[in-house]
Amino acid sequence: MARRTVAAALALVAGAAVGVTAPVSQVQAAAPGDKDVTAVMFEWKFDSVAKACTDTLGPAGYGYVQVSPPQEHIQGSTWWTSYQPVSYKIAGRLGDRAAFKSMIDTCHAAGVKVVADTVINHMAAGDGVGTGGSSYTKYDYPGIYSGADMDDCRSEIGDNYGDRATVQNCELVGLADLDTGEEYVRSRIAAYMNDLLSLGVDGFRVDAAKHMPTGDLADIKSRLTDPNVYWKQEAIHGAGEAVDPSEYLQNGDVQEFRYARGLKQVFQNESLAYLKNFGEDWGFMPSGQSGVFVDNHDTERHGDTLNYKNGSAYTLAGVFMLAWPYGSPDVHSGYEWSDKDAGPPNGGHVNACYSDGWKCQHDWREIKSMVAFRNVARGQGVTDWWDNGNDAIAFGRGDKAFVAINHETGSISHTFQTSLAAGTYCDVQNGTAVTVDSAGRFTATLGAGTALALHVGAKDCGDTSTPPPSSTTGASFNVEATTAWGENIYVTGNQAELGNWNTDAALKLDPAAYPVWKLDVSLPAGTAFEYKYLRKDAAGNVTWESGANRVATVPSDGTVVLNDTWRT
Repeated sequence: MARRTVAAALALVAGAAVGVTAPVSQVQAAAPGDKDVTAVMFEWKFDSVAKACTDTLGPAGYGYVQVSPPQEHIQGSTWWTSYQPVSYKIAGRLGDRAAFKSMIDTCHAAGVKVVADTVINHMAAGDGVGTGGSSYTKYDYPGIYSGADMDDCRSEIGDNYGDRATVQNCELVGLADLDTGEEYVRSRIAAYMNDLLSLGVDGFRVDAAKHMPTGDLADIKSRLTDPNVYWKQEAIHGAGEAVDPSEYLQNGDVQEFRYARGLKQVFQNESLAYLKNFGEDWGFMPSGQSGVFVDNHDTERHGDTLNYKNGSAYTLAGVFMLAWPYGSPDVHSGYEWSDKDAGPPNGGHVNACYSDGWKCQHDWREIKSMVAFRNVARGQGVTDWWDNGNDAIAFGRGDKAFVAINHETGSISHTFQTSLAAGTYCDVQNGTAVTVDSAGRFTATLGAGTALALHVGAKDCGDTSTPPPSSTTGASFNVEATTAWGENIYVTGNQAELGNWNTDAALKLDPAAYPVWKLDVSLPAGTAFEYKYLRKDAAGNVTWESGANRVATVPSDGTVVLNDTWRT
């Protein structure tokens, strides 16, 4: 999507009804492969992405990382400036050509492939000087395009999504619409994408694909140095619209927006038991060609899907997506916002996760641990489905993995039947041991808004990911604490990394799984430390939890998991 207003306009015509998709006979480019989870690092600078590849994405088993558009764009602090190209130079606010290439090389060394978000439907509106120094006016982008390269329709699409010609030839919220039916335009777009391929890019997300005829995109793709390169096309489903997303399956994968909408509907208004046949039986596109997500940068802002503000419902939806064998999942990793137009903190530089507003969903233990779960379970169908008729479900993935999800308002206890071999497994959601008996059963209690996940790649809690976890040591803080509006929970302690008991330097915990607040902190192996939680209100007033200082010790390898309850 080009900007917030585009998303809002499309949301008005995006109905909840689903239709059956016609079968597709074309041979398609392969999905991302054995490791099919993509971390979408929305508006992260390239050097920050590179560090995440080394520190988190590679060790966790992510197959791909998706970066925001790298091309030169209009200046400004809002996020959507990245979606208004000025030229095809790699000179956006997230990094120059050298930083982009270095990021790709670093991510490849970590075993992570790179998808570039690619804006080829349109050019910028207005006039000015771009982030790379290029001057431009609308319809004139010196050295690249002139007015003759634009579609003849110079009016906005507005709400007229029932007319194909308007959707594909007119202007998306006033942005100069490229005539992708022209030979020169096609060759120029292909040259840009080939330049990205030459730097090592492994795939493309094609922004606003629905606004270009599928045949035009097929022609552009045929001109690439690798015509079979992975494509993931943004084509939003809208009931009754003239352009159907399934038209684009001939070019590669297509993002299945109904999947994310369905998760929101189920988690907020229905029962998780309904998810038993989630996927093609709901009228969605073929699993092998569908890109799926819980939220993306557009939908989280206009309310079409769940977002991080939905607490444990959002987290559990991510757990389900990564456990369920449909589509290729995207894990959105963005930043906090109240102004829906606000750009990234620090211009996209991430000093550390969970600071400066960076949410880092890709690094949440509940999400990150499920990437290995998915990799281990690949190729296995759903087995041993169980539900309580409402908001607690469980299912296996053959004899490789098993997950249970509790979206009830209270705890549940149950003896689960699995197809796992007898033995001890690590619940990678919580870092605790679970014993499966000779009949494949185990008994567990799940708290409200929590999950449990076992897989054969994690037989003990020192081995909770595949490939093995990094050598990072520290503490994983998890405290159940209720708060009033404007209040947040912090932790501090007797270590510099914990703020040395200074309330101004205390570390804010993340409320994504509210009422459980979470934070992972790196600490040296073997460190014995004291800590305590505190509450701060909007005015900065501090309230300490009661009782003595808590104590813990970091193990020689890995993290100490602290599951606490606020002491009143």
